[in-house]
Amino acid sequence: MTEHSQTSSPEQPRPLVLRFPAAGRRVEQAYRELDIALYGSEEEKKVLGSPRALARPWDPPTCTDPDLRAEVWQWLEAFVIWLNHEYVWDVAGMIPHCWPRHPHLVHEIAVLADLRRRAGHALSSDALEEWHRYALPAFGERMRQRMKSHCEDKDHQAWPAHGRNARHIGAGAARERDVVFQRDLDSTRPPRTPAVVEPMTPRLRLVDGVQVDVETGEVRD
Repeated sequence: MTEHSQTSSPEQPRPLVLRFPAAGRRVEQAYRELDIALYGSEEEKKVLGSPRALARPWDPPTCTDPDLRAEVWQWLEAFVIWLNHEYVWDVAGMIPHCWPRHPHLVHEIAVLADLRRRAGHALSSDALEEWHRYALPAFGERMRQRMKSHCEDKDHQAWPAHGRNARHIGAGAARERDVVFQRDLDSTRPPRTPAVVEPMTPRLRLVDGVQVDVETGEVRD
């Protein structure tokens, strides 16, 4: 027996890869309702109501129920931890710990998680191959382009574009855009036809055998 085998302790059993995190009960119910809206019977669709009002977990603002929304955040948090562990080797590809404070990441992570969930439910590997080949690398590239060197191994950094965004939504800039919008709307309206001014003609009335202008009272021959 070697010295290494005598001193080293056996490794604990652990899986080579971790399972994709499951969504909560309310999130799964939201997905079931969406499936009914797509594939359910007419009776089921009628009971469900308007599909426009259904929550879509890949678009968190549509999840207006507080309990459902809380589950969405829990699921996305678990997804980010899983993704960083299973798919990221170089630090440049890590989703930063402050991702909830970056709206662009929140929107994209929700879609990425939804696509991975659907791929995992497919009956073939085609959808998962597409997720590996297209969705995941495209997300990583966009994240690196937008994040640059911000929020790397340090606290969350202030939004670099905050000042420019504040000017964009300010009253002055909004008025300028309104003027441009109004000009465009005016261009869609037919041009006004100038009013034709009829020449003024005296309005005469016959009084005791003579003509009198009813506007001025002048007697005309």
